[in-house]
Amino acid sequence: MSVFYEKFKEVLFSVLPITIIVLILNFTLTPLELPLLIRFLIGVIFIVFGLTIFLVGVDLGITPIGNHMGGTLAKTNRIWIVAVVGLILGFFVSVAEPDLHILAAQVDAVSSGLISKGSIVVVVSIGISVLLAIGLGRIVYNFPLYRILTIIYFIIFVLACFTSREFLAISFDASGATTGALTVPFILSLAIGVSKLKKDSKASEKDSFGLVAIASTGAILAVMLMSILSKTDKITGSLETAETSDTITTAFVHEFIKIGPEIVIALLPILILFIIFQRISFKLSKREVSRIIFGILLTLIGLVIFLVGVNAGFMDVGSVVGFKIASNSNKLYVIIVGFILGVVTILAEPAVYVLTHQIEEVTSGYVKRSVVMLTLTIGVGIAVALSVIRILIPELQLWQYLLPGYLISIALSYVVPKLFVGIAFDSGGVASGPMTATFILAYTQGAAEAVEGANVLIDGFGVIAMVAMTPLIALQLLGLIFKLNSKKGGLESNGK
Repeated sequence: MSVFYEKFKEVLFSVLPITIIVLILNFTLTPLELPLLIRFLIGVIFIVFGLTIFLVGVDLGITPIGNHMGGTLAKTNRIWIVAVVGLILGFFVSVAEPDLHILAAQVDAVSSGLISKGSIVVVVSIGISVLLAIGLGRIVYNFPLYRILTIIYFIIFVLACFTSREFLAISFDASGATTGALTVPFILSLAIGVSKLKKDSKASEKDSFGLVAIASTGAILAVMLMSILSKTDKITGSLETAETSDTITTAFVHEFIKIGPEIVIALLPILILFIIFQRISFKLSKREVSRIIFGILLTLIGLVIFLVGVNAGFMDVGSVVGFKIASNSNKLYVIIVGFILGVVTILAEPAVYVLTHQIEEVTSGYVKRSVVMLTLTIGVGIAVALSVIRILIPELQLWQYLLPGYLISIALSYVVPKLFVGIAFDSGGVASGPMTATFILAYTQGAAEAVEGANVLIDGFGVIAMVAMTPLIALQLLGLIFKLNSKKGGLESNGK
């Protein structure tokens, strides 16, 4: 029960700040219709309990499967087996990622089905699986992380020249959305297992980072290729208005009927793979098998409850708040609220606390977690505010933010301690958590719908990409400061 309590506390503090902001806005700038407000509050309860159950399930079932599979791959000592299993696992774990389902549903809704949810989920999952296999190969062959990231992002920038504006924002958002609560623990556990394949027994701690960063680029590449090959251009979109005429019960029942079967189908392959590996290789005790299966069941139940809460009321309020504030004659409000949402989101994200403690520990306390937290807080707040400014000025395009941002990130990777390169690029997904994929994304879409000249499909997306990019620069700059101030030896000599 203590595990449930700890996860419950984490999730509650993650959701509470946004809930309080919505209630304050309801009594000030953006009064909401009572049925919509009730749906929002019920949605909050669903999200808190659903995400708690889901995270406990991931710890009990999904992460141990990743650890055992990584260990099994290490024993084979064959790169082709690593690559094939990486492809299979990467696909199925990505298919089940809740943040990806949320993003894909939003794309489907805004594009009126022209870009279907299923196509986004499948295409992104294929991209993740291919790059995951490449990332596992990198660990085995000791290929430097900063070099492979340079190659990948060079390819991304080339493809971006041929990608439609509609798909550009979606592709970078997909990268942030795929590195979520299910995918990250699984990929990290795989990385630990596969690192045992390395013949170099003195492999430094930095090699345990970077796999998430490489895998997430697969989402960008896959959606860009989807755009180029399908030759889909000039898609216009509009935001669906929240149906307040439906009864509150109807809204939640409708979402449950739709989402339940989807999640069962998404998680079933992971269960089947576990049973196959258990027969062939794992040979775990009955108690361990029962524990893992129970974990998968909790993951399923929690994921369904969480997504029902998100879709039945939580995101609707986000878009309505964004629309109403952006409709105000004073556009400064929509920027300020966006900044505040960015700040409270990063402050409340449990994974950020894990990351900041990790950095403080690795640097022996030299880089204080409070400094890292302050840097990320300001950075993410600015990222959301810049996304809103891009909506208010339709001539301002997403690539004008992302191109210099990623060029700076890649350039820094050549001069900062290499440990910080892996941490920074992995942490992009840490910042873009469930609240970014749900409420903040809906907020920017609502704002885009209200602003004349803005396109919801082009300008409403991109905020996840901006939030995911912030840690790349912020944490590498901290690494550079650490390098410049640290004594010779220690981390600096190890990082080269």
